[in-house]
Amino acid sequence: MSTATLSTPPTAEPHEAAQAFELTAPAAPTTVRVAREFVTATLAATGHEPLAENARICVSDTVTNVVTHARVPTLTVEVTAHGHRIVIAVRDNDPRRMPWSRLPGPGDESGRGLMLVRCLSHAFGVSWI
Repeated sequence: MSTATLSTPPTAEPHEAAQAFELTAPAAPTTVRVAREFVTATLAATGHEPLAENARICVSDTVTNVVTHARVPTLTVEVTAHGHRIVIAVRDNDPRRMPWSRLPGPGDESGRGLMLVRCLSHAFGVSWI
């Protein structure tokens, strides 16, 4: 599971209740596009559209990772808006976890997606769980 919290400039009142949205879909290649569109629409609906482009990239890479490596039939994408903060989670029920300690070598043809997600997310004040 990967969870990231993104922040936008405050546009909502602090007392505003959280808005939660969830997509459960097959862990299939076509779900990557569906997840991107879900996140884009959710961010637009909650007033966080400026985060959409980076969120699309991060969700795309994370969902692709689940589709490629997790041995699960379904995955879930959750978007929760807490005022000016957004929490985006991609969940699967695969008990195995990919190691974060190994960086891809120059000749590796894969292994950069999650590193890209972390770097891109970090630029926007993301906190990882």
